Amino acid sequence: MSIRHAVRTLVLAALLGGLPVGATTMLRADLPQMAQASDAVVQGVVRRVQSRWSGDKRRIVTDVEIEVTESLKGEPGGTVLVTQPGGRVGDIGQVVGGLATFSEGEEVVVFLEKKGAAAFQLSGMAQGKYQVRRSASGSGSDVGAMAVPAPTGDAVLVDPKTHQESASNAKPVTLAQLKSAIRAALQAQQAVPAKKGAK
Repeated sequence: MSIRHAVRTLVLAALLGGLPVGATTMLRADLPQMAQASDAVVQGVVRRVQSRWSGDKRRIVTDVEIEVTESLKGEPGGTVLVTQPGGRVGDIGQVVGGLATFSEGEEVVVFLEKKGAAAFQLSGMAQGKYQVRRSASGSGSDVGAMAVPAPTGDAVLVDPKTHQESASNAKPVTLAQLKSAIRAALQAQQAVPAKKGAK
């Protein structure tokens, strides 16, 4: 097969697929699915955001250190380290589409997958982050606090069943509703093996 033929085939496949060439594409992850597939789910406060060169000096990565205030799944410890590709070191920046951004002092609920012995990455890229926004009157409790899903930017979401482009179904909810949905998903997951084993 000639190079020209190979290029035509790739371009045609991209056009027929209806997805933009070069865009970050990710499977849409629903909340129950993310809760069940994640190694850990935590609520916490971002204490440090720092970009650095990777060990091979070819990529920039960003470390996000989150102080855990409540573990909703798993036992990750008092702090978790989330490492993401992209960031800025000096005058050089690398941008990766579809990732969540973090800022120091921000309160979040994050869905995490293990990445090595000590670090995590977000499940479902930006889909794995909710920002907690509190009203001035209810700053000390979950009452009145909202959980807002992180924007996915220009990333293309694909329905995992139909493989067609899909919009995110994540919507802002109260923090209490988010936690309740996570716990319900985890309880449903635990109940499945019991049902399979029952006769």
